[in-house]
Amino acid sequence: MDAIDHRVIGCLLRDGRATYAEIGAEVGLSAPAAKRRVDRLRASGAIRGFTVVVDPSALGWTTEAYVEVYCQGTVSPQDLRRSLERVPEVVGACTVSGAADALLHMLAVDIRHLEQAMEQVRDEPNVDHTESVIVLSRLIDRGRD
Repeated sequence: MDAIDHRVIGCLLRDGRATYAEIGAEVGLSAPAAKRRVDRLRASGAIRGFTVVVDPSALGWTTEAYVEVYCQGTVSPQDLRRSLERVPEVVGACTVSGAADALLHMLAVDIRHLEQAMEQVRDEPNVDHTESVIVLSRLIDRGRD
């Protein structure tokens, strides 16, 4: 990966819907050359996909929680990920050290909605139980626009 590849990725991080012409103009390539770069970055796995970033408050999802997940036996991170991807209220998930197997960041409309989403998580065959904390207010949030 060279400096142009890094600039192409930077452009896509700012705007995943940028056209090849826009990417090319920003990094000094023609649109077809920018497309070839993006295709090569996708083929190599450097770019794994494209997604949409939704403002949770625009959806009315203002109830926020962090949920520790405790699994039965040994569960691979890939299997756990496949289970959790089915729950749209899970907006972030990671494996962690300590007693819990994973930590989830969940968003919902209200407590009832959150409870229903957590029930979906607990219904997964490899999940034993969960422990959760509800966010009252955000003090620092450097990761969001």
